[in-house]
Amino acid sequence: MTTQYTHNSPLAKFYKWVFDPSFKHGFQHIVERTIAFLIVASVLAVLIENTPEIYNKHASWFHWFDLMTVGIFTVEYVMRVATAHLSPDYAGKSFPRLRYALSFYALVDLIAIAPFYFARFVDVDVEMLRVLRVMRLARMFKLSRQLIPAWHEFQTLNEGRSLRAKIFALLEPTGHSGRLHAYIDNFIVFWIALSITCVIFETVASVRTMFAIEFEVIDVMAFTIFTIEYIARVYTAPENPKYKHLRMPHWAHVRTGQAIIDLLAILPFVLESLFSQHLDLRFLRVFRLMRMLKLTRYTSAMETLFKVVMREWQVIFASVFVMMLLVVLTASLGYLFEHEAQPDKFENIPQSIYWAVVTLASVGYGDISPITPMGRALTVVLALVGIGIFAIPAGLLASAFTDQLRIDREAFKQRLMLAYEDGMLDHAEKELIVAEAERLHLSHDEVKRLTEEARTEFAAKEAQDHTHANGLVLDAKAHPALAAAQFKLLVDQLSLITQATGENNLRKSLNDIKANHQAELDVLTIVAKRTF
Repeated sequence: MTTQYTHNSPLAKFYKWVFDPSFKHGFQHIVERTIAFLIVASVLAVLIENTPEIYNKHASWFHWFDLMTVGIFTVEYVMRVATAHLSPDYAGKSFPRLRYALSFYALVDLIAIAPFYFARFVDVDVEMLRVLRVMRLARMFKLSRQLIPAWHEFQTLNEGRSLRAKIFALLEPTGHSGRLHAYIDNFIVFWIALSITCVIFETVASVRTMFAIEFEVIDVMAFTIFTIEYIARVYTAPENPKYKHLRMPHWAHVRTGQAIIDLLAILPFVLESLFSQHLDLRFLRVFRLMRMLKLTRYTSAMETLFKVVMREWQVIFASVFVMMLLVVLTASLGYLFEHEAQPDKFENIPQSIYWAVVTLASVGYGDISPITPMGRALTVVLALVGIGIFAIPAGLLASAFTDQLRIDREAFKQRLMLAYEDGMLDHAEKELIVAEAERLHLSHDEVKRLTEEARTEFAAKEAQDHTHANGLVLDAKAHPALAAAQFKLLVDQLSLITQATGENNLRKSLNDIKANHQAELDVLTIVAKRTF
C-alpha cells in the first residue's frame, strides 16, 4: 500500500524520507540496516561487559556507546509514535498514536530503552542494576520489525507448498524465497564469521584464558546451527532441480563439494567430543577453520573463478609452464655460479630453486643471496623478468574473470528474452528469473537495467522479423532501379495469384479482410486494377 501525503508538514516529510518503504528515493532501507547493525552491536557489547578484564579497562567506551545507541533508539521510538498517523496501518483511525504506542513493535522499542532511563531516574541497588543490564538484551527483539514481515511474506509466497519445499526455499534462492532467505543466509554467515574469529583468537593464550567459557559456548552453538543446516540441506535435496531426475537425490547431494565442506565444518567437533578422552585431538581445532569454506556458498565469485580456470586452463598452463621453465633454468645457473662460493646456501639445485622462486616473485627474503658478479647479474635479470612473468597469469585471470561476469549477465539477459517470447511472464518464469538474479548477486538496479535491455532487444528482434516476413523494403530514391524491379516482381506475383484463383474470388477475399486491413487493401486494389 502506498502512503498518500495530503500535506507537506515536517512530520510528513520526515516519515516519507525515513520510514516510508514505498518511497523509493528515501532512506528507509539504510535506516533499517543501521538500526539492525546497532542492535547486534549493542547486544554484543552487553555480553562483553560481563568480562571484567575488558570492561574495566574500557568502561568509558562502553558507556558512550550505550548512550549513543539509546539516544538513536529513543529518537526512533519518539518519531515513530509522532508519525504513526501517517502509517497505512493507522491512518484514518481514531487515536493513531495511542494505537501504535500499544502495538507490539512499539512496546519492543520501549522495552529496549526503558532499562537505561529506569536506572538513571530511579535509585536501584546493585542486584537490580545487574538485572537492568541483562534486560538490555531485549533490544534483540527489535529485529522482529524486519523478521515478522519477512515471515508473513514467506508464508504468502509458499502457500500450498510442502514443508520440504518451504525449508528448501529458506536455504536456497528459488524465486519464492523472499527476504527471509536473505536473513537466514546472513544469520549463517554471521555464525561462520564468529566461529572463525573465535578459533583465531583462541590460539592467543591471554585471550583464551579470559574467554574460555565463551569460546566453548560459541563453539557448541555454531556446531548446532551448522548441523541443523547440514541435515536440512540433505533432507531438502529432492527439491533441488539438479537432483530431481536422480533416483537417490539425498546421496547425490552428500557427494557434492559443498556438502563435504559442510560435513568437515562439524566433523572436528564430533571427533573431539567422542575421542578426546583416549586421544589428543586438540590439533583438530585448527581444522574448524574449514568453516571459512562455507562462505563460498554465499557468493558466486568462486563459481565464476572455477569457470574462468576451466575455460582458460590452456593459456594459464602455458604461462605456468614458462614460469617453471624459467625457475629451473635460473636455479641451475645460480647453482653453477654460486656453489663454489657458497656451498652451504647453494648446496644443490633444489635449494637454488627456493632462491629463484623468491627472487622471481620479487620478495627476496635475504636469507639466500648471490655474492659472485655473475650470480648478482643473474639476480638482477631474474628480478626484472619476474615482474612481467608473474603479471601474465594475473592479467589473464583478471581479464577472463571480467569476461565471465559479462557472459553471465548476457546469459541472464538471454534468459529474460526467452521468457518474453510469449509476450508475458508467467509465475514459473518470474521465479526462475528471481532465483537466477539472486544466484548472480545482481542488485535491483542491475536486474532492472538488464530487463529493460532484454525488452528493447526483443522488440527490435520482433520488428526485424516482421520486416523480413514482409519482404525486403528498399529506399526507392537511393535505389530506383532495384525498387522498380521489386515492384515488377510483386505485380507478376499478383498476376499469377489472380490467374490461379480467379478475379471474382480474389475480389471477394479482399472484401472479407477490408475492415481489418483497409490500408493494405487499398494498395492491393490499385495494383490489381493495373494488372487486370
